Formats: sequence, structure tokens, C-alpha cells
Amino acid sequence: MKTVLVLAGLAVMLASPVLAQSAAEKTGVNSVMGVAPKTEDFVTEAAASDMFEIESSKLALVQSQDPATKTFAQQMITDHTKTSEELKALVSGGKVKATIPTAMSSAQQSMLDDLKKLKGDDFTKQYHSDQEDAHEDAVDLFKRYGEEGENADLKAWAAKTRPALEHHLMMAKDMNK
Repeated sequence: MKTVLVLAGLAVMLASPVLAQSAAEKTGVNSVMGVAPKTEDFVTEAAASDMFEIESSKLALVQSQDPATKTFAQQMITDHTKTSEELKALVSGGKVKATIPTAMSSAQQSMLDDLKKLKGDDFTKQYHSDQEDAHEDAVDLFKRYGEEGENADLKAWAAKTRPALEHHLMMAKDMNK
């Protein structure tokens, strides 16, 4: 399976070299191989992830009837707003040469649109599942960049931020039990 993913990713990467996000990161090849994303890719994915976390959690404050879910959602809004501001400061301060995206990925927007259609327990279960998936991806992204990233300031920030994301993942997994 990994070989198929790697080959498919390489084919896409060679066929379309000019994308907003490198094909290797977009297709998941870098993650499968444990390769650090390029700086621009890291910034794009980290910022989009924060946007999804914030927007889906704002929705959870309204849609969920579960107090524990609402508490988790409020923490996600607070923590991911903070990381968004820190990332924007690194980029606007000139320490990181990248562009902050203005929208989440189409996959994240689709997940958010699907959440908007749900109510009650169906919403809460899907929100919990989405949070676990999103945080697994974020932990992987921050781990790879924090260990092997090319920009020293961003690498240090990724390494410093990762423990909070790991805690979020643990909390999301606990909610899914």
C-alpha cells in the first residue's frame, strides 16, 4: 500500500510541479515517508488546520448539547487562535518567507459543511471524530517540521507547539471512547 501511495504521489508530483502546495505534501507522500514539508507547505497546512479547528469548534459551541464537548470546543478556539496569531507573527515579522492562506482546504471545508448539516448526538459524534483526525494530521505535520524543517524559527515554533497538539489529540481520543 505504501509503495502504491509513493508511486502515485511521485507521478502527481512530476506531472504538476507548480501547485500552491507541493504534490508530495498534498498527496500524503511526505507523511508516509516521514519527510518534513517545505516551509510554504507547513505554513499552509498549519494555518488551514487552525481555521478548521476554530470554525468547527465555534459550530460545536452552538450545535452540541454535551457540556464536555463544549468545554473542549472552547479550548480548541482559544488554543488554535493563539497558534494562528503566533504563525502570522512569524510570517509578518519576516522570520518566515511564506503566505498565510485565507481559507481552509477544500477537504476541510467539506468536513465543516457536513458538520453544519448535523444535529444532536450525530453532530457530537462527527465533531469528535473530525477532531481526532485533524489532530492526528496536525501532530504528524508539526512533528515532521519540528524535527527536520528548513526554517530555524519555524522549526522551533513547531517543536514548541507540538506538545499542546498531542494533548488535544489525547483529549479528542478520550471523547471518542
